[in-house]
Amino acid sequence: MTTEISVNLKDKFIVFYDGECGFCNHWVQWILERDKKDKFLFSSLQSVFGQKFLNDRNLPNEVFDTLYLWKPADFYLSKYQAILKIATEVGGIYSLAAIGKIIPDFIGNQFYNLISRNRKKLAANQCFLPNAEQRKKFIEE
Repeated sequence: MTTEISVNLKDKFIVFYDGECGFCNHWVQWILERDKKDKFLFSSLQSVFGQKFLNDRNLPNEVFDTLYLWKPADFYLSKYQAILKIATEVGGIYSLAAIGKIIPDFIGNQFYNLISRNRKKLAANQCFLPNAEQRKKFIEE
């Protein structure tokens, strides 16, 4: 990992996603297009960086059906809670997603799991190619 990334890592939210899932890649692209305040970095769960994140927290590291949002040195969230936080941090109209906090986590996560099980049916694998500016937001090491 480059020095520039490691110095600024604590100021970012890192989205860990299944890099081989078209549905997941669609949502990464969605965040990229709306990240006007440059808050997010991205890493696939299959990458060296993603595997280190999982292993350091004793999280499953072979099945990639969970989205994680990590704020280094502060916290990490998964599934439904991660989605709500991402929407809130994107801001604007999407911060209204915070109303989703009234739904108990176990119900939100059940809904998340239903979508996760069916995600490959929901979106065909698409090849997303980030532009040069967007590529700077991906951590692969």
